[in-house]
Amino acid sequence: MLGGTEFVGRAITEDALARGWEVTVFHRGHHAAPAGARVLLGDRTAADGLGALAVGDGAGHEWDLVVDTWSGAPAVVRDAAEALAGRAGRYVYISSGSVYTYPSAAGHDESWPVVAASPHDGATGADGEEIDYARAKRGGELAVVAAFGERALLVRAGLILGPYENIGRLPWWLGRMARGGPVLAPGPRELAVQYVDVRDLAAWCLDAGAAGLGGPYNVISPPGHTTMGALLAECARVTGGKAELRWVDAETVLAADIAPWTDLPVWVPEGELYDTLHRGDVAKALAAGLRCRPMAETVADTWSWLCDLDGVAPQRPDRPSVGLDPEVEARVLWGAS
Repeated sequence: MLGGTEFVGRAITEDALARGWEVTVFHRGHHAAPAGARVLLGDRTAADGLGALAVGDGAGHEWDLVVDTWSGAPAVVRDAAEALAGRAGRYVYISSGSVYTYPSAAGHDESWPVVAASPHDGATGADGEEIDYARAKRGGELAVVAAFGERALLVRAGLILGPYENIGRLPWWLGRMARGGPVLAPGPRELAVQYVDVRDLAAWCLDAGAAGLGGPYNVISPPGHTTMGALLAECARVTGGKAELRWVDAETVLAADIAPWTDLPVWVPEGELYDTLHRGDVAKALAAGLRCRPMAETVADTWSWLCDLDGVAPQRPDRPSVGLDPEVEARVLWGAS
């Protein structure tokens, strides 16, 4: 496991350990690895940062499976994949649906065109422009395929929720509901939502890797796994029922300069962005064993995890904070009343 101490990486590591697998976690040492994992330390961005992977121990440091969640410069993925190509059976790269060209039509599957990228890009590409998330992930895919060929599994995840989330989407909604009072709920309440629980993502990655699958897979729930109404109602329920959902139509929300997805996490109004984020085709992953647990379980378990942290979720330093300014929320609710 390259990483393995936060959110997706941690969920995958814990799942592998629960299966009785021997797990090596290669990371920088900023966070403790799950108990039971063997730890190798190194910084992939530093000169000779992969040195710990080459240290002999009698077992040759050979692995059946490598899982990589890197979302930065593709060259970092390239270096790891090249170093491990002769010493690992398969390489599972946690990519993203963001690699598809925007906008993606409703029902887009793995054949949808992808963005142009290079596996050799650093923080900036050959064109001198800063590498954005889509180019970084696509470049990572190309790097893994170049080193592992058909032994590369490209996991194009969509919106990921669940315990350990360090992006802040579901934690923000749970925290807002816990504060109680009138809550701006962006409509319509029957708007379908597509996401994947991080533990379901983890289980599928390990199952698929062990089964020898390769190539790209959209890994997210079927469209309509839940709705905004059901999701927010469950958030209100598990946090004590002190929140009063006040549904506001999308036009009013947008007119108030409230940004979908960031100011109001998960939610986007119907249109191009909605089709891109919440209407992807997942038939291929479902046929390959993807199973998605009920939304209520994801919400309840995330709230339980947050309570263990006194309600304060970790936040990735390279991602902006999400959530709606209370003053903006109050102004819109007052105007809509």
